[in-house]
Amino acid sequence: MSLLVNSSFSPEDFDVLRGALGAWCAERRIDIKSVEAQFAASAALDLYQAGHDSRETLLHALRDRKAA
Repeated sequence: MSLLVNSSFSPEDFDVLRGALGAWCAERRIDIKSVEAQFAASAALDLYQAGHDSRETLLHALRDRKAA
């Protein structure tokens, strides 16, 4: 799970994260409130902080990550 120490996110950052996660969940027909989506959200935060900072690159990275 992500550790967000001294992290600051702008509204645009949240838009990118929410957009990619929403698209990922829609592709898999997963409820965004599910446990699986929570794990994907944690992975999305890690990926975002690692440099996948656009909706497209983040969504691609989420698709490519190994299932936990």
